[in-house]
Amino acid sequence: MSGVFARLVGQDAVTAELLAAARASRGDPAHSEAGAGTMTHAWLITGPPGSGRSVAALCFAAALQCTSTVEDRGPGCGRCHACTTTMAGTHADVRRVIPEGLSIGVDEMRAIVQIASRRPATGHRQIVVIEDADRLTEGAANALLKVVEEPPPSTVFLLCAPSVDPEDIAITLRSRCRHVALVTPSTEAIARVLVDSDGLSPETADWAASVSGGHVGRARRL
Repeated sequence: MSGVFARLVGQDAVTAELLAAARASRGDPAHSEAGAGTMTHAWLITGPPGSGRSVAALCFAAALQCTSTVEDRGPGCGRCHACTTTMAGTHADVRRVIPEGLSIGVDEMRAIVQIASRRPATGHRQIVVIEDADRLTEGAANALLKVVEEPPPSTVFLLCAPSVDPEDIAITLRSRCRHVALVTPSTEAIARVLVDSDGLSPETADWAASVSGGHVGRARRL
């Protein structure tokens, strides 16, 4: 896998689904039929710790904003200005909501919703990535629900949470999102990325992957 999705470790099925949706969002008839390749305005990405929920969301955001027209590079080419700024967190039309405290409050969410309702400044869409949707207060979840139920035409919401359990995400929000479930990356997949991307020796990579518990970030810190 090349482009931005090379950062998403051991999630081939999810990568294929998100790429198909990104192609469908461009109007590619081969990916616009009903099924896994359709695009929608609200997504819920779940997975165990270390599986790459926020990475998946950011890669998908980059793919949706990607300006590459080269078939074997886009969407999500990783080279165009839209991809590089999205992955760096500086794209004008991609907003990441990361809790500064224990929760995401209603005032913060209302401000984000108001901004997200505007027309895109430079990109194809306004994209809001909520990295810890399980930390939404009840008021914040209700504020988000209102705009998810009646979304602006060019806005996409990407919610990340540990699971679809009501303790992690409100049932009403869950019902209005397309669900994508990440799995625990295999030891082999983690070791491979440690060698290919981090430059570790195969022996060191195998050891780090084997004791990481399927957590990519933990393997990199060992």
